[in-house]
Amino acid sequence: MKPFVVAFTTAAIVQLYKFFSHWAVNGRPLFARLIQTGGMPSSHSAAVAALSTTTFLMVGPRNPLFGVTLYLSLIVMYDAAGVRRAAGRQAAILNRMLEEHEDRELRERRLLELLGHTPFEVVVGAAIGVALALAWDAI
Repeated sequence: MKPFVVAFTTAAIVQLYKFFSHWAVNGRPLFARLIQTGGMPSSHSAAVAALSTTTFLMVGPRNPLFGVTLYLSLIVMYDAAGVRRAAGRQAAILNRMLEEHEDRELRERRLLELLGHTPFEVVVGAAIGVALALAWDAI
């Protein structure tokens, strides 16, 4: 269970960071930031990097379990910077189109735009995940 615990804790730490940084910048808490996707850094990337790193430290690089976690991690990070980011861009365009619609109810039904990450946000998240997994292992 250690890899799961390290990955889950890492994701929670990153989400808490995003919550408190939003609060510090905007002067008010936004509790939705605790569960929202997107933003700097990527908590998904941090979690899967922590998962892969912990698995590597426990079983070594030649164990098939490490290969599975590494492959999963790469898919999650690619998806965060690719598919989900593209969906966020499309949501932004659709929201602009809805702003011009005559129907007030449609104008108020905004789509979530902060879905994915820039490649830099993914890399920073992954670096945090590796660092936290190494720190956990050192304790």
